[in-house]
Amino acid sequence: MRFDDDANLDTSEVQDRRGSPIPGGRATVGGGLAAVIALLLALFLGVGPERLGLSSGADTATPAPSSLAQVQRSCRTGKDANTREDCRAVAVVNSVQDYWAQQFRRRHGTYSASPTVFFSGRVGTACGTATSAVGPFYCGGDRKVYLDLGFFDELRTKFGASGGAFAQAYVIAHEYGHHVQDLQGLLGHAQDGPAGPDSNLVRTELQADCYAGVWAHHATTTPDPSTGRPLVADLTAADIRDGLDAAAAVGDDRIQQRFQGRVTPEIWTHGSARQRQQWFLQGYRTGDMWQCDTFR
Repeated sequence: MRFDDDANLDTSEVQDRRGSPIPGGRATVGGGLAAVIALLLALFLGVGPERLGLSSGADTATPAPSSLAQVQRSCRTGKDANTREDCRAVAVVNSVQDYWAQQFRRRHGTYSASPTVFFSGRVGTACGTATSAVGPFYCGGDRKVYLDLGFFDELRTKFGASGGAFAQAYVIAHEYGHHVQDLQGLLGHAQDGPAGPDSNLVRTELQADCYAGVWAHHATTTPDPSTGRPLVADLTAADIRDGLDAAAAVGDDRIQQRFQGRVTPEIWTHGSARQRQQWFLQGYRTGDMWQCDTFR
């Protein structure tokens, strides 16, 4: 995955809270094995802290001055995105939001931008205070995506994904799939109810995977407003394989087998490895969000 070296990155779409102190109490979730399993099942892609019983309240923190300037100072162009992980995340956020803004306009709708918050350790959100253990998530309460960049190392070292730039892009695009669902009025209702392979929760996650694939289909043709050229200059078959590998690594069955030695579909929250790959490919091959109706 390569970005246009001359493109200008829009750092206003990212809030950098890495290294910032978080006021309030420590986020907690129930103890024992159930807590470990709950965190593992919710660790990846889309379950906000409110579903885990984390501490409530919209705790917020002011970014430390040095942290606030870090992304703004270092992430200026696509060339920076090709050499730095945090700048790459900024570029993906820009590309994903450029696509969805243009898609909504074509359909006579309005896309409201969603910031991505970089954090480390712990972060306050409108959905509660969360630790890095929750993994990347979208909070509907403040319509922000939350991301600890250290997650991408764990995706490779702890969960066996091959890694790569597009594996990271898939994760971010999935979270913005939840934002699109939120703007469509689908997210709140769909996440109600119990877990399980046929649950609305699983269908919600699979649709977000499909939306990530839709963006990937259009990534190299979506013009960047600053240059008129696509921000994503190149996306290869190897990149897509990295994305599919990441999707499989965070399938509920893979996570359960790896960490508890057995598969228990009745507590699935995101779908199987095969389902996650299938729905990402559905979006990637068709490029049509209306082919992502996992509820039907």
